Amino acid sequence: MEDKKKSPELRFAGFTEDWEEHQLGELIDITSAARVHKNEWTKAGVPFFRSSDVVSDHKGTENTKAYISKELYDELSNKIGKVQKNDLLITGGGSIGIPYLIKSNDPLYFKDADLLWLKNGNKINGQFLYEFFSTKTFRNYVEKITHIGTISHYTVEQAKGTPISLPCRDEQDRVGGFIAEIDNLLQIHQKKHNRLVTLKKSMLEKMFPKEGQSVPEIRFKGFKGDWEEARLNQIATYQSSSLTVGDALPKGKYELYDANSLIGYTNEDPLSEDYLTIIKDGSGVGRLRVLTKNTSFIATLGAIVPNKEIDLIFLLCCLLNTDFNSHIIGATIPHVYFSSYGEVVYRVPSFEEQEKIGCYFKNLDTLITNHNKQLQKLNNFKQSLSEKMFV
Repeated sequence: MEDKKKSPELRFAGFTEDWEEHQLGELIDITSAARVHKNEWTKAGVPFFRSSDVVSDHKGTENTKAYISKELYDELSNKIGKVQKNDLLITGGGSIGIPYLIKSNDPLYFKDADLLWLKNGNKINGQFLYEFFSTKTFRNYVEKITHIGTISHYTVEQAKGTPISLPCRDEQDRVGGFIAEIDNLLQIHQKKHNRLVTLKKSMLEKMFPKEGQSVPEIRFKGFKGDWEEARLNQIATYQSSSLTVGDALPKGKYELYDANSLIGYTNEDPLSEDYLTIIKDGSGVGRLRVLTKNTSFIATLGAIVPNKEIDLIFLLCCLLNTDFNSHIIGATIPHVYFSSYGEVVYRVPSFEEQEKIGCYFKNLDTLITNHNKQLQKLNNFKQSLSEKMFV
């Protein structure tokens, strides 16, 4: 094809040559893997990647890993070759076009159909190529080749036809190295965030009595004695709302919330104290959130208001430890009602101990929120650079 000359908005000093446009299949081999059946998976051995592994890595989350035997890996690799450092795996179904950069020559195999194999080796800077799959150029191409209302796929032939503009190798290395530094910062903050989330989950288990016990495994110094039993409907009250999304005003006395965010204002009387909302109907049923006094909420939510002898965040922690699945009714549209989960029995300590526990988890949530904000800032910064440093 005839090359087109282009250059990005933002460049490192010393680079002035236009970038050359190609189709990806002109530059590297693109293929897939030989089939591996699920009964050939093992609990240990050579890592076996599926699209879920690539998506989890991209999001910085964990998932259950799969493996194959070394013997099967050797047999298959002899047929199609081995994945090498700076190759890429790309999701071909579901969340399509999500990249995974191979960072070593350690044995690794992957699922056919789920993933495409870009046999890059060292032809293009690996980090540069990895970042290309987050650019508008690539996403625009994906939108053109997929169809709304059908299952999306990114095939080998479509991958070969993917348009990509490349600078000289030195500029690729500079851009790739710079993006890699940002990715390292993102990974550091993501790991800190994940550790805090894991800590919160662990402490919710350990700082509240397990079933059949009257004291928690971990307790603040100075507190003794059994926690007393109480049903939720004995320590909190429930309030409903008749407001809908259509009742939201552009201006008004009080803020109005749906399940996710502020949607407008209302002049209807609000709740006069801090409270919890719970999604009682539809998607996300059972999800909880804290709202401050003098606010209102729509009818798909319910309000759980603690009694004066109950700390709000302590109550939230109790409910976070509750399995609402056993209280859900309705197959098409799920519902959860206070008349059911209000009968759940909790263990409750003195108000002073509740406040200590609530303060601990409030501070922990603040740390988690701050790391989330930092991650978002870094992601936004990276996205902005991606738009300006790529064609």
